[in-house]
Amino acid sequence: MPFDHLDAGKFADERTVLTRALAARPLSPQDREAVRQEAEALVRAARKAARKQGVVESFLQEFSLSTREGLALMCLAEALLRTPDEETRDRLIAEKIASADWASHAGRSDSLLVNASTWSLMLTGRLIDPDEEARNDLPGFIKRLAGRLGEPVIRKAVGAAVRIMGEQFVLGATIEKAIRRAAADGFVCSFDMLGEGARTDADADRYEAAYAEAIRVVGKSATGQGPEAGHGVSVKLSALSPRYEARQAERVFADLYPRILRLAQMGAEADINLTLDAEEADRLVISLQLLDRLAREPALRDWKGLGLAVQAYQKRGPEVIAAVADIARSSGRRLMVRLVKGAYWDSEIKRAQVAGLSGYPVFTTKAATDLSYLVCARALLAAAPALYAQFATHNAHTLAAVRQMAAQAQVKFEFQRLHGMGEALYGAAQERYGDFPLRVYAPVGSHEDLLPYLVRRLLENGANTSFVHALLDEKTPVSKVVVDPISAVEAAGGAPHPRIPLPRDLYGPARKNSEGLDLSIKAVRDDLTAAVARLDGESLKGAPIVSGRLLTDGEGAEARSPAELSRVIGRTWQASPRQVDEAFAVAREAQPGWDALGGEGRAKVLRAMGDALEAHRERLIAICVREAGKTLADAIAEVREAADFCRYYAHLAERQFASPETLRGPVGETNQLQLHGRGVFVCISPWNFPLAIFTGQVAAALAAGNGVLAKPAEQTPIIAAEAVRLFHAAGAPAGLLHLLPGDGAVVGQALVSHPGCDGVAFTGGTDTAWAINRTLAARQGPIVPFIAETGGLNAMFVDTTALREQVIDDVLLSGFGSAGQRCSALRILFLPHETADALLDGLKGAMRTLVVTDPADPRADVGPVIDAEAKAALEAHVQRLEAEARVLARLDVPAGGHFFAPTLAEIPDASFLGKEVFGPILHVVRYDPARLAEAAAPLVQARYGLTLGVHSRIEAFAEEVQRAVPAGNAYVNRSMIGAVVGVQPFGGEGLSGTGPKAGGPHALLRYAVERAVSVNITAQGGDPALLNLDA
Repeated sequence: MPFDHLDAGKFADERTVLTRALAARPLSPQDREAVRQEAEALVRAARKAARKQGVVESFLQEFSLSTREGLALMCLAEALLRTPDEETRDRLIAEKIASADWASHAGRSDSLLVNASTWSLMLTGRLIDPDEEARNDLPGFIKRLAGRLGEPVIRKAVGAAVRIMGEQFVLGATIEKAIRRAAADGFVCSFDMLGEGARTDADADRYEAAYAEAIRVVGKSATGQGPEAGHGVSVKLSALSPRYEARQAERVFADLYPRILRLAQMGAEADINLTLDAEEADRLVISLQLLDRLAREPALRDWKGLGLAVQAYQKRGPEVIAAVADIARSSGRRLMVRLVKGAYWDSEIKRAQVAGLSGYPVFTTKAATDLSYLVCARALLAAAPALYAQFATHNAHTLAAVRQMAAQAQVKFEFQRLHGMGEALYGAAQERYGDFPLRVYAPVGSHEDLLPYLVRRLLENGANTSFVHALLDEKTPVSKVVVDPISAVEAAGGAPHPRIPLPRDLYGPARKNSEGLDLSIKAVRDDLTAAVARLDGESLKGAPIVSGRLLTDGEGAEARSPAELSRVIGRTWQASPRQVDEAFAVAREAQPGWDALGGEGRAKVLRAMGDALEAHRERLIAICVREAGKTLADAIAEVREAADFCRYYAHLAERQFASPETLRGPVGETNQLQLHGRGVFVCISPWNFPLAIFTGQVAAALAAGNGVLAKPAEQTPIIAAEAVRLFHAAGAPAGLLHLLPGDGAVVGQALVSHPGCDGVAFTGGTDTAWAINRTLAARQGPIVPFIAETGGLNAMFVDTTALREQVIDDVLLSGFGSAGQRCSALRILFLPHETADALLDGLKGAMRTLVVTDPADPRADVGPVIDAEAKAALEAHVQRLEAEARVLARLDVPAGGHFFAPTLAEIPDASFLGKEVFGPILHVVRYDPARLAEAAAPLVQARYGLTLGVHSRIEAFAEEVQRAVPAGNAYVNRSMIGAVVGVQPFGGEGLSGTGPKAGGPHALLRYAVERAVSVNITAQGGDPALLNLDA
């Protein structure tokens, strides 16, 4: 059964969705009042029992994530227990403990973890009554204790305190211990085996074994209660495959499905509840496809324990309930559905903004999510008996509302809560209503596996707006704790959160964010595949464009796709010396009129160009795929960056070139500074960003008031010709902007040595930059600016506090994304001795999951390198690595194109690389973070300075790396590629570039001349402003 239709509502307008939700009337007016009263009674009862609250709830109440202290503790908890070396643990503890004002919280909570006695435990390892010194000067007492953090006893104590907090969330380190504890506490549980998503097949094997063991043990302990009354197991599908993604559906069903089927068969044999946990919105459709296939498996017989978690914060929640009910009815299998609000809200918001999506897959307000939960709850109860409802909530209003709806529907159901949370609320409910089915969602695993889960739970529940945070806070009135979401949504008119703009409005009135595409949606993938197919029916042309005329003199040369050398995509022509001369002459004549338009006039054209790029997005993506070998994801990003350049430079043109700047000075005169275009700029762009950098250079020169002669890389003139035609259609005068493609040594040399050249913008190799610089220096006439951005020996430094999964993700993307053909790409990875082997095993395993294939295939992660010359240079370097270093891993690649096998190699130190190796080869150096300067010295001596990465939870270490290794762009705990225009201005220093940074606030200034005008106004009778001063 296909479920792709659900994606039509993925980014639905929030007001529209909420209007439907209100119209569904999940509660009548009478029910709403009854629910409100009951919820308030629950809160009051829970507060009476507040002395019984869990340690974590006390912690959340006092140390909210709005405080520096709360954030410091979260960072400490997240990183401490996985850090193997004592020296790094000491630094981590010292930084996080010393960075906050613990004294302002001491004594304000009844919890042992939070009051002053607990901080004595954390800092000294002993549970003591603070001495007189602490009572009189607690801040000083804390600081003096913190000063001894290097002692082993202190390190051990802090680790113990973090474990105390963690144990409030984890039921047991093993499934056996968890079951014993559940029996002692009287819990019915759904056990969740802790761990991040798999990054390698070995990870997936390990997680499957852990789930299988849990099912075996739970089944062995079961006494015939069945799925509803007995323990169950929750499965995170991303733990069972390193490529659990919609665009890798073929692999998911070949690899992940057999794993989940084996687990389901075990669950059916044991007759327990096995729930597929909900994850990111991008995985919703494929999770339903997996559930649908499982539900129809004859091997599962009449088992009624198969289930799915559904997230109410997704706008598609009611439609998902309907889809799951359809699966149950059509398959004849009763399904269990856990309704949750959702645990990935912040990451869903960020991803949509970064990707420039049309909206958010989740609601932006808490009230909207709570309303959606009620609508989904009503639908879930109405789907009985096909679905068995499981309501996971810690919200008193939601609890009371669900109970009211279920009573009216006369349907069996259960509540669920997280282990370590909700005890007071559910204790109050049981006192009022007697026993009712309640299941505890109980994580099981070691403390190291706990950390990412712990942080996610605390982020989810620790904000000041969280019900959990406010429930037991006596300072918060009960009426504010219990909020009717229907009333709240109605009062807001269904409006989204005022401080969460739509992704397109991310940058405010200054400019629109560029529009992205979501490749997790099948319709998007199909549209792009069709666009490439349409392009294949054309013969494309990359030829000189002078005064708006496409000049195709002679036969030209065949252009072939780097992914498939037998595919001729069109023909290209090289500019002649006569065409170069003509272009300079025409541009020189057109430039003064363009400059006279001013910043506002030029901005209109640039904004029109940004809109045109998006209007022709699919065609441009297809050309990037065929001509430059870009994957679909890279081609989407290429078009977005080009549009961002146009809009950002339009904004700068209006701000910096609209009118003269008046400067302060003495009375009797006016002093103004004006910016104007220099004349005619030569823009020479590379093949690795044949649209984005090409457009960015041209847009910057035009924004500053210049004429432009643009020379694209000889490998990619077709996409450049397409861009120039769009510039002209957007309003750039045909006489102002010209395209002169051809060989760099011929056409490039003719352009930069021409007497009509008033400046050069160049992106490319360092050797070419040197050659251009020498040519410009040898010219007679004015000294012209040279704006160069070249390559780099880009490094990432990892310490032992870094999270393995995050390092693997960011290293693979930074090193092998775009086939390593980015000037920002990671070239040298520094790994600490203590964790290097484990990280290298992870990297090698994750590399094996990469898909190297035709970039037009939506599954492609890595496409070809650009041409035979690039491939030969990379092969020669691998031969050197095999002879002088150690090759750790290489992938298989398809034949028929310029595909090069992504390679991981270990080298002795950074001096092994004298210059940049441009392609998917990642070099690893083992190092001691305590001797950072020594390890970094060869890198610094090479005098490049483009990008730099750091993975660490210690801010001081990240700062130390940045001081030790100069770089134009530094990235901490994230990938090193994908700089966003206007957000991360891009450009290097030293051998990596001259500046100013592309996409930054100073980008246009080197394209302009400055003219100061001073007027003596006393010569015309005095200064009116001075003469008219009040007496």
